[in-house]
Amino acid sequence: MNPLSFHEDRPFDLIAVGRLCIDLNANETNRPMEETSTFTKYVGGSPANIAIGFARLGMKTGFIGKVSDDQMGRFITGYLERNGIDTEGVKIDNTGAVTGLAFTEIKSPEDCSILMYRDNVADLLLHPSEVSEAYIRRSKALLISGTALAQSPSREAVFLALEYAVKHDVTVFFDLDYRPYTWKDEAETAVYYNLAAEKCDCIIGTREEFDMMERLLNRTESDDHYTATRWFSHRADIVVIKHGGAGSIAYTKDGGSHRSGIFRTNVLKTFGAGDSYASAFIHGLMKGTDVSEAMKRGSASASIVISRHSCSEAMPTEEELLEHMDSALYETI
Repeated sequence: MNPLSFHEDRPFDLIAVGRLCIDLNANETNRPMEETSTFTKYVGGSPANIAIGFARLGMKTGFIGKVSDDQMGRFITGYLERNGIDTEGVKIDNTGAVTGLAFTEIKSPEDCSILMYRDNVADLLLHPSEVSEAYIRRSKALLISGTALAQSPSREAVFLALEYAVKHDVTVFFDLDYRPYTWKDEAETAVYYNLAAEKCDCIIGTREEFDMMERLLNRTESDDHYTATRWFSHRADIVVIKHGGAGSIAYTKDGGSHRSGIFRTNVLKTFGAGDSYASAFIHGLMKGTDVSEAMKRGSASASIVISRHSCSEAMPTEEELLEHMDSALYETI
């Protein structure tokens, strides 16, 4: 069963809002960053990666965000456009802000980390006045992610986008994407995450991210059923809780639960799995598959991306995704 519905007469399948940055992925793997000399540049940022993955799967995609007025900003918008993503909602900063950078370290397939530079970044300067109600009204779905809530005015821009989405019956997906280094403290994070989640139809996050949100309520124990039920009392119809190597569980408001397995692959790195999972999972739901099949597609996409060097550039086409699902070993958990 798929509890979500979409207005099929709208020109955009999905509009994403939030972080646009640059990933600099280490070319020398199996060593610490101190010993790494060269990196390859890619477009990055969780909502950007999800939008790119979604567009690669053949869906009409738009973006709302802000980029720096320099070579990096032009690189980002050019890459989005080459991947078929509409950039009407991408604004150019005029304050001298810069593009956020993420340097990756690949010590081993199990030991990866990201070094972030997020001071005075353009994406967090997106202003509410730059969010178009008419643009959001043209979409079947809206995607938000947590990092855009970290500072003003981006925070208020996201909440305005949510208001427009609710007003025009646009289905809202929330990829939690919690990055502690962009926040002052966990309590502040939890307040804004919880307020945003109340307006969302599908919430996707790790068990640890949901735990962070619930500590504000003085909860100290993880309980998937509690988490799902809490959000069903608001707008949510689907809550996906990811458990790393143990797969993920999707709960639906009708009381159903669906467990996803994993596709075995030759892992190069760990980052990018969540973004690729989200893009294919949302794609499956919007193509009318049931929740279990959408989760399986998400797992397949994640297994492809973690076997490749990049995140955005590694996102599969629908043909690649389905071929991988037919050929790779799938293990239920």
